Amino acid sequence: MCQTSSGGKVTGVRVWLPRLTRFEKARIIGARALQLAMGARPLIDIGKLPSRDFIAIAKEELRRGVLPFTIVRRLPNGTRELIPVPKLIEAERTLFGEVEL
Repeated sequence: MCQTSSGGKVTGVRVWLPRLTRFEKARIIGARALQLAMGARPLIDIGKLPSRDFIAIAKEELRRGVLPFTIVRRLPNGTRELIPVPKLIEAERTLFGEVEL
């Protein structure tokens, strides 16, 4: 959870919004579902899931916080935040309880 300036220099550890936006969730689920459709292995045991649809698997991986993705947020002042998705899922669970998808 590092905040960097436009030059790539680390300026702090503060996160602007401690949860994923609906747009970020849609982008992550879509990207992971595409990876699964192209032959990537699931990061969770899919034997216990009710559906083996790629989108359902991607949603469950996101809900469990096992995806090794990093969100890049560009802030109005020109800085960028690089935030690992598992850290955001953990923060969202801590602050709001359940992760909504």
